Amino acid sequence: MKKWELIAGLLVASLAAATFIALDHGEPKMSSPEQAPMKELPWQIQQLPSGDTQVFGLTLSAHPEAASTLGDVQRRWASDFQMAVVAAPGENGTLEAYVETATMGFIIGKLVVTAQVSPQVIQGFRERAANVGYMNSSTRKYRLNATDQAQALRSPILALAFIPQANLDDDIVKARFGKPAERVRTNAHSEHWLYPEKGLGITLDSEGKELLQYVAPAQFMHLREPLRQPAQTP
Repeated sequence: MKKWELIAGLLVASLAAATFIALDHGEPKMSSPEQAPMKELPWQIQQLPSGDTQVFGLTLSAHPEAASTLGDVQRRWASDFQMAVVAAPGENGTLEAYVETATMGFIIGKLVVTAQVSPQVIQGFRERAANVGYMNSSTRKYRLNATDQAQALRSPILALAFIPQANLDDDIVKARFGKPAERVRTNAHSEHWLYPEKGLGITLDSEGKELLQYVAPAQFMHLREPLRQPAQTP
């Protein structure tokens, strides 16, 4: 599976088979002036002088040596961290990490992290996998052996996908993330809000789960290119 094919797939469809904890749309009130503000909320994207971004305490960069690693993800969510190579039929696969219940400030949802790993390394992980299971009827999940896990944790992050429990609507997205640079409707129920300067794409789906996709701003074209039809701006 090519790395950007995965990101394109995340943009046009919600990920399945996840159980989430409900959350409030409203931001909690501070009990006193001394209470510190919430951090690592989905809309708190820090744009760095280098052109990279930080979100959820993780750095996204077009330069692998500057990006956070899967090890950083594991340290952040140690009790709910999973890692595997995921491969559809006929594809080499991608190295992914999963956090089934990720808390971002007061927001709870599912986090999927895609790593930058060469096809050769992916193939080796598959061949030496501790066990192989299925995510659905055809997509395989290769659990890494202990030695390969140590190597995989050093892999830089390519992309983040966050699926919040609560449904998002236009008003909530606009209030929290601001006005998008572009809105692209791909079908009757799915629209993509694009923020290239933040490296952010938000999929609003009236028939499924909403999706927030983060990449380094320098790599934003890889989110936009799969959405080839002209934008429809209401």
